[in-house]
Amino acid sequence: MSELTIQTLSLPSAELGAPSPLPPIHRRRPPAPSTFGADLTDDLRKRMAYGHVATLLPYQMQDGYARNYSHHAHPVAVLENHWMRAVFLLNHGGRLWSLVHKPSNTELLANSPNLTFCNLGLRNAWFRGGVEWNLGTIGHSPLTCSPVFAARLDDDPGQPVLRLYEWERLRDVIVQIDAWLSEDVPVLFVRPRLINPGADAVPMYWWSNLAVRLTPDMRVLAPASGMYLLQDAQQGLRYRPVPVWDGCDVTYPQNWQKASDLFFDVKPGVLPWIVAVTADGEGILHLSEESLPGRKLWVWGASQGGRNWQSFLCPEAEPYIEIQAGLTRTQLEHIPLAARSDRAWVEAIGYLRIDSVQTHGLDWDAACRHVEQAIRELLPPRRMSAASQLGAGRADRAPGSILHRGSGWGSLERHRRALEGQGGLDWDAVPFDDLALGSEQEPWLRLLHEGAIPTAPPLQPPQGYVVGDAWQARLERSLQDAGKGTWLAWLYLGVMQWFSGEDAGAEASWRRSLSETWTPWACRNLAVLHWEQGRMSEAADLMLAACLSLPSQLELLIECGTALIEADRSSAWLDLLASAPKAIRTHGRIRLLEAQAALKEGELHTVEAFLRERIVPDDLREGETTLTELWFELQRARWGDRIRVDAHGGIEEFDRAQCPIPPELDFAIR
Repeated sequence: MSELTIQTLSLPSAELGAPSPLPPIHRRRPPAPSTFGADLTDDLRKRMAYGHVATLLPYQMQDGYARNYSHHAHPVAVLENHWMRAVFLLNHGGRLWSLVHKPSNTELLANSPNLTFCNLGLRNAWFRGGVEWNLGTIGHSPLTCSPVFAARLDDDPGQPVLRLYEWERLRDVIVQIDAWLSEDVPVLFVRPRLINPGADAVPMYWWSNLAVRLTPDMRVLAPASGMYLLQDAQQGLRYRPVPVWDGCDVTYPQNWQKASDLFFDVKPGVLPWIVAVTADGEGILHLSEESLPGRKLWVWGASQGGRNWQSFLCPEAEPYIEIQAGLTRTQLEHIPLAARSDRAWVEAIGYLRIDSVQTHGLDWDAACRHVEQAIRELLPPRRMSAASQLGAGRADRAPGSILHRGSGWGSLERHRRALEGQGGLDWDAVPFDDLALGSEQEPWLRLLHEGAIPTAPPLQPPQGYVVGDAWQARLERSLQDAGKGTWLAWLYLGVMQWFSGEDAGAEASWRRSLSETWTPWACRNLAVLHWEQGRMSEAADLMLAACLSLPSQLELLIECGTALIEADRSSAWLDLLASAPKAIRTHGRIRLLEAQAALKEGELHTVEAFLRERIVPDDLREGETTLTELWFELQRARWGDRIRVDAHGGIEEFDRAQCPIPPELDFAIR
């Protein structure tokens, strides 16, 4: 018998904060061609060039977090039988937080003693641990720190199914994950399903990322004879036979010095799996149908930067690696999801006990054959086929009850489609009911049913952006019919126009918004538009005006500081900080921007004081080298010609030895 219950998990948790009111209208750059490398086929290059997004709209960034911990009672769904206990975080993307193999009392996943947010996600906030369901585009999931729906299906007595689902707004698709346990095999089955109800194909991306505790002499195996490695963005992906790279067996994670992405080249026709096996022969297995062929090993590496990042993500947690499974061979690719179609597959995650002499002592091919035999004994192919048929047979069935609600965006989409007579989707399987609707959807419900966007106080942060042709056409008609709109309606229209590539229209709408009622929000949007166009002087003036009207708005202040420094107006930034609220001035990112401006103004004592305190901003971005650059720029300012620079502008190794960066500030990982 299996049980499905809703419980609470008490966990010390950082403060996530409200979503940023500033729409993400800085255009994202696609991966540089150099990242692709020289060893790739034309077909692989084509998929790598396809589907990258220029913006995360309509999502808002989640960058207001702080490391102020308190005990939170997190709602969780718990699936349990005599073999396994699986715990899912319902307010954090449905993350599989814990998976315990009960007969051996083994926690298969690396998780954390607390929830700490860091800047690794698409929307900034991200946390380590568990199994993350990544979709949309490269960079984790836009839903990873957001609530999702959870519902219960009862197909057979004693066999409940947990259904997680949500409306994914980057691609306008539904993600549905059915999870269940079986009485005859010690694994958790999950069946992700991506549904595109639209009239056009959309680029799609999926990777299931499993965090695994790193132990000495752990080995990661997958059924591949070749591998792609990404260590250095300049060299790009390179292809070699598994398992040796530059004289080192890279299937042992502890052998890596640098952070690395290792993609196993699993060929068509091979049942895809990946395992991480300890020296004692205990392992975690991920197995899937052939339609999920990608397999990857991620390591932070043993460098100072890699060790710092592991500690920064959660100081009390043990080192970890990730084993991952995806729709494509590498994570630089997207594939099309056809109009009015879906794509689904079954994954199995479980405990594997194996003879480590066979996995660690034999050559690669023999070790893989041994693992594959152990997998077939644990989960025969016929059992995987049966799980696939079972999952497909109930995919469109309506759940018996909703256990937890996600966002209101799916409900809003249901309202829009009903009003416009659109079909193409069976909503019964994924019920987005009106109880999920909230303040974010309120302006858009008013537009749908009353024909206009209501006004709002000018200093009230906007929330709940939407984009797309259907919404833009409806809002434009509303403004034409009314002859006059609110400042908020024109602000929203400008965001839609910017998303559609209509920069001139966006500028006109934001100026119209300012003429209706001056707000820092439209002023800031104009500043970013000029910034992106290289008109830095105008951008700085507008950003400064926006900031002066709302000096306690952290995201606005950070963006203002960045713009003023880039516009060579560091002194204006320092003057603004002098009058900023003290609570804002002590924020790590603000302190870093203050130090960067002070360096440009020759105020070296301020830079030295910042570096002496060993401040690391809570929102330090993965791959960001600002602290390293600030340290060496200070040394250059202090020592001048005694520091030599190579032809590419980097500090030579000889000179690094003369002024080594303090280890606490070294976050360089590649």
